[in-house]
Amino acid sequence: MDAPAPRPTAEQWLARVFADGRPRHFGTGWLSGVLGIVLALLALLAVLCLHFPQYLTLPELRARYPLPLVRLAIDVALLAAMGLAGLSMLLRRRKVLGVTALALAGAALALGAGGVDIPRGGASAVYLGLDWFVLGVLTTAAIFVPLEGAFPLRRGQGAFRRGWLTDTQYFFASHVLAQVMSIAVLAPAVALGAVLAVPQMQSAVQSLPWLMQFALAVLVADLAQYGVHRAFHAVPFLWRFHKVHHSVETMDWLAGSRLHLVDVVLTRGLVLLALLVVGFAETAVYAYLALVSFHAVFIHANFAPRWGWLERWVAMPRFHHWHHGVEEEARDVNFAVHLPMIDRWFGTHHMPEDRWPQGYGIAGERAPEGWVRQLVWPFRG
Repeated sequence: MDAPAPRPTAEQWLARVFADGRPRHFGTGWLSGVLGIVLALLALLAVLCLHFPQYLTLPELRARYPLPLVRLAIDVALLAAMGLAGLSMLLRRRKVLGVTALALAGAALALGAGGVDIPRGGASAVYLGLDWFVLGVLTTAAIFVPLEGAFPLRRGQGAFRRGWLTDTQYFFASHVLAQVMSIAVLAPAVALGAVLAVPQMQSAVQSLPWLMQFALAVLVADLAQYGVHRAFHAVPFLWRFHKVHHSVETMDWLAGSRLHLVDVVLTRGLVLLALLVVGFAETAVYAYLALVSFHAVFIHANFAPRWGWLERWVAMPRFHHWHHGVEEEARDVNFAVHLPMIDRWFGTHHMPEDRWPQGYGIAGERAPEGWVRQLVWPFRG
């Protein structure tokens, strides 16, 4: 008697829903259907933020939103989602994409769409950053999805590659759990930075022009990042956590989100500590944080720029892809995030001319799928 076929994983089931075994090129209704689902889902999440701002939005952003524009954006997104859903249903034999987009848009409309009356009430001590997640998807995906589509390193890779759902969960968690990250990273770094600070050095640094402070902040942060990153590779206990990041087997804009919580807290905390101890102006630190948020996504992207002259000075995707390469020659190389010259200083620079890694991941080992399973993976024997 034949054994029953294994049940599809959530990732496989969702991939079947999105891909549905039909052509996906322009004009088949696939792109309009997927865009409709994304817009409707983001609009629905934004409506929930209007209903429960004290629990689902970041206090730092809450008071800064231009509410009339936010309401208008929600309504426009819903109209666009319904139009795209209708187009997908017209063009596609299977209607699952269009129906899903319409269902999500209908839920957002039933909850009031952009016309929700924001409840009055005090701020909550515990909150999630659902608004930060919506903004993150809108800004990051809007930049990198077209970029990867226009200049891909590996054509035909597709958005729904193996591990996409796991990396989406990481992207969601890293944004929604912003308060947890802030408490775990910011509070210890600020407290320890005050103890280690040298007032004379900080005064000298803050007297420098802002642009020089920013450039020095990038150098100091990347030196700290290099040291912490190399330690995560060299110390077996730390490697248990960092190998979660290296378990990704397909590189794209989502791949950089796969970082274990312990890895995130230690790396970000120690890099921030270095910036605070040196004493850069707050605006220079914020500018660096904005840079690293973009650059960390950029260097993981399925993107093959041809700027050879720039690769010597600025970390580009090929530089960091070699850090993730599965080949033996790619082990323990290219630890810097921004400045390849740091790896040249310490003898860990590796970037063959006109050649990319053949594959990615951990040779001989594969991580379990899912954010929760990977969270406990390093603690297992």
